[in-house]
Amino acid sequence: MVDPVVPPFVPVVVATLLLPLVGKYLGRSAAHALGILATAVVVPYVWLVPEGVHYQVELFGAFPAVLFNVDVFSTLMGLIFGFIGAVAVAYSWASDADTVQTAFALSYVGTSLGAVFAGDWLTLIFFWELMAVTSTLLVWHYGGKAVRAAFRYALLHGIGGTLLLGAIIWQYAAVGTFLFGSLPGVQHTPGMAGTVAPVLAALGIGVNVGFVGLHAWLPDTYPRPHIAASVFLCVFTTKTGVYGMYRAFPEGELAIAYMGGAMAVFGACMALLQNDMRRLLSYHIQSQVGYMVAGVGIAGHLATAGAFGHVFNHILYKSLLFMTVGVVVYRTGEESLKKLGGLGRQMPITAITFFVAAFSIAGFPGFNGFVSKGMVIVAAHEEHYNLLWYLLLAGGVGTFLSFIKLGYYAFVHGEYDGYVEDASVGQAVPMIAVAALCILFGVYPPALYEILPGGATLDYTVFTFKHVLEGVALAAAGVIGFVLLKTPLSRVAKIPDIDRLYNPGSLYGTRGFVVATTELYAAVDRTVVRATRVTVRVVRDPRSMIDDATVDRATRQDTIGFGVFLVVVALVVAVVVL
Repeated sequence: MVDPVVPPFVPVVVATLLLPLVGKYLGRSAAHALGILATAVVVPYVWLVPEGVHYQVELFGAFPAVLFNVDVFSTLMGLIFGFIGAVAVAYSWASDADTVQTAFALSYVGTSLGAVFAGDWLTLIFFWELMAVTSTLLVWHYGGKAVRAAFRYALLHGIGGTLLLGAIIWQYAAVGTFLFGSLPGVQHTPGMAGTVAPVLAALGIGVNVGFVGLHAWLPDTYPRPHIAASVFLCVFTTKTGVYGMYRAFPEGELAIAYMGGAMAVFGACMALLQNDMRRLLSYHIQSQVGYMVAGVGIAGHLATAGAFGHVFNHILYKSLLFMTVGVVVYRTGEESLKKLGGLGRQMPITAITFFVAAFSIAGFPGFNGFVSKGMVIVAAHEEHYNLLWYLLLAGGVGTFLSFIKLGYYAFVHGEYDGYVEDASVGQAVPMIAVAALCILFGVYPPALYEILPGGATLDYTVFTFKHVLEGVALAAAGVIGFVLLKTPLSRVAKIPDIDRLYNPGSLYGTRGFVVATTELYAAVDRTVVRATRVTVRVVRDPRSMIDDATVDRATRQDTIGFGVFLVVVALVVAVVVL
């Protein structure tokens, strides 16, 4: 089915361009209302467009490009991207984000929508790179420490995008098309072909999803900008990366599955050792995306449904976590758990919605994370990937530990020195709405199945005695672990990560490159200027060169020869051009 329809990124991009003007002439509230409308309209639009619709154009008259490809995967991504985009814009308005920042955020949403609705690799890489640019601007706009973090973010994502572009070119050389094999009428090609393209794609996409060793940008970048910017950032880049990983490896890849398990454990362990709240949440993006990556790597009906179900659920509870923590930062001005305590008594709405999100991310029965995370864990067990199964369970225990720590020190333990207001109405409404969905999809999984790949025929029962017991056991292990580790954890200072190498390396490496390039340009410039001066002098007055007493005979001959040579070259070029 081919219809000339408007891709869903178009209204968001149009709103991005109009937002500064609306803000200038009609005010900040009107600008944010436009942003909410532009993103919210994506939800019914995506829901109503039937699967199989695609909009194809010819790029440079030679390459077919599909700007709008609708299948169950892109529909799921479009639904949650549009919804959470509207929620985040509303939260931005209530959190005093300026209009320019929200315009950058909308451009980020629009390019992400363009990427997940792409029907070919050229369109995907185009929006992929624009997504990196727009998210960099969103971070950079805040100023201060966010500027250098944005630079490092852009550098690493530029490298990742270049690797993915190399994979796409290699893929075209192997199969002769940029189109995805899932498109109607296109010969099926199961993801990246050959040996080189899959490796390049895995590394390039691995930057976006936060492979262990390629993850430093997450805890480095997401705690730096405005609190509302962090809500946008936690949603789009990594989840678009999971989508891209599926397009590259639709039939799975065992090495990628085990990398997902490593991400789940590493991210949870590093999060447990953090005292900066947004840095803790950033490490848990890596950990939770690990479950999605594991599901893509395992492949199969249940694992794929679990991976994309976890994409959907993670966007809900992670955005809620960043909103609740953002309110704490907004009201207290503090980022560190060591300077907080007992806020639950003064901020009940923030505390309750936080704990809903915490139970969701930890996968406690009755919350949405239990449903999707359980699918991936069961899929690993059914495929007899025992080590991966243990890694995913260990990541679950680490998640419980981390959020018991965060909730305990921020909202329960001690007492905050001073009076703190709870979330404003504008902040509370989006938070409560998202919290309600976390509970809805947790207690009524069929609502989630409706939008999952193969969800209508999914043979998976969530609330079995074994599954519930497993979830409760992980929670109990987390509680016991926190009681045992509480004192040692309270003494932990800042823990080094690979960014200790990456940050100085990016600074001095790029500085050295710039200096080397500048010096090379200066040397070439000096040479050309000198040669031009000699040539002009020879053409104007050859005798002055010969009679110049300060230049010896050999030098004069060389200079004249060089000048004559340049004149001859210039004449030849002129003849050719004319």
